[in-house]
Amino acid sequence: MADSSGNNQKKPTKGILAGMRIRKKLIVLHTIFSVCLGVVLLIAIRPAMSKVIDGAETDQAEQIVELFHTNDGLKGGAFETPLEHARFEFVDPANLEDVSDAAALLAQSEPKSVVPVPTNGFASGVIQWLPDQRQFFVVRAQSNRARETIRLVYILVILTLVAGYAFVAFALELLVLPEHVYRPLSEILEADQAVREGVRESEIIPENVIPADELGSIMRSRNQSILALRQNEKDLAKALDRLEHTAADLHKKNHLLETARKNLEGADRLASLGMMSAGIAHELNTPLAVVKGLVDKLNSDKSLSLTEIALLARVVSRLEILSDGLLDFARVRPPKNIQADIWQILDEARTLVMLDRLEQLEHSGIEIVNHIEPNIQIACDPDRLVQVFVNLIRNGVDALINTESAVDSKIELFAKIETRDGVPWAIIRVEDNGPGIESALIDRLFEPFVSSRLDSHGTGLGLAVANGIIREHGGVLIATNRPAEDMHTGALFEVVLPMIRSVDST
Repeated sequence: MADSSGNNQKKPTKGILAGMRIRKKLIVLHTIFSVCLGVVLLIAIRPAMSKVIDGAETDQAEQIVELFHTNDGLKGGAFETPLEHARFEFVDPANLEDVSDAAALLAQSEPKSVVPVPTNGFASGVIQWLPDQRQFFVVRAQSNRARETIRLVYILVILTLVAGYAFVAFALELLVLPEHVYRPLSEILEADQAVREGVRESEIIPENVIPADELGSIMRSRNQSILALRQNEKDLAKALDRLEHTAADLHKKNHLLETARKNLEGADRLASLGMMSAGIAHELNTPLAVVKGLVDKLNSDKSLSLTEIALLARVVSRLEILSDGLLDFARVRPPKNIQADIWQILDEARTLVMLDRLEQLEHSGIEIVNHIEPNIQIACDPDRLVQVFVNLIRNGVDALINTESAVDSKIELFAKIETRDGVPWAIIRVEDNGPGIESALIDRLFEPFVSSRLDSHGTGLGLAVANGIIREHGGVLIATNRPAEDMHTGALFEVVLPMIRSVDST
């Protein structure tokens, strides 16, 4: 079965007339028609003309037979008669030629009567049976006058056809074609030229010059197409205008939103600074009070015990840790943008935490399991991401150390790749099976000094610093609690980072 698209495809016009202009086509068609008409007419009148000639020559042959019987004694041969050139002869039945048997039998059955015979190339004539001589008397006579008359008729017919051809060609060329073909076509061409040149006022053909024939239908259809096209252009221009207004409005709104976002960031930063200042005051008051008391004691008795000296050392160490956390939180520096292996980043963070919490891990039996497959590359600052995951893993370790659980304490590391809107993202999860995050803290977990553990290892800035680093990478840090499954709960930290990061993405 042929393809439907092939059936609908129109084939180009072929043939001798396909490449001709309209005038030439009409001339060729009119000439062919006239020649065919002349040939048919000449063929149609030829039998009648032949019959006229045969009748005239038969009449002359009968006159010669009468003349022969009147001039008894002439014997064979050719002679000039008063009528026209003729030929007669006496023929024995055995030698009879150019005469049909029917005509010969008819002549024998009616002696002294004449029977017409058709032409033999010379002329038509008659035949008579002479019983006394036992011979046929055959007479043929040419009628030159009749032949000339018929020839004149043929000439007149041809001249009439030529005159008719010339008249029709004249009428077509001067009366019909200019008004009914050439002028409409010229109007179409001029209107199309106006379309190409962009002259809108001349691209529509006036109704008063459109004829009421097929060309007129084509011209009206063309006008309707042009009007529909212009209307579509107007509609498109209106739509583009609306789109431009919408784009300008969106640009203005985006500008306002960006301004509001910057204002909110400024307000949020001021609020953070306020909270940080309050936290700093709170965190510094306790160790400073200890240091002040020890200093007062030094001023009074000039001596400290070993226990007091150790306490002073721990307080100073705590102040150093708090100072480092404050520096990390306040430091603004663009992250590096190099390719790194996610497995290596997480494995290094796991190793650092195990070294830092070696004694606690061995005592509590906490296991840190890295389920991430190697060779997953991401564009990032590896050192700062290690700092992020050290904080997240350490946060889980500290939560598990203070928890009594009937199951083995475990921190698990996972990673997967997802594509969102055509952009690949790395999703890294740090999960533990501890008590989870307190509901009162989960919404403010990434704010400075928000922590449930105010021991010697915690400053309340680790998660705030981690969140800042992830945001600098163009990612998101999400903290939730794991859904309860078989009485197993715990905290879940999910880091979402773009796999490919431009330098100005932050």
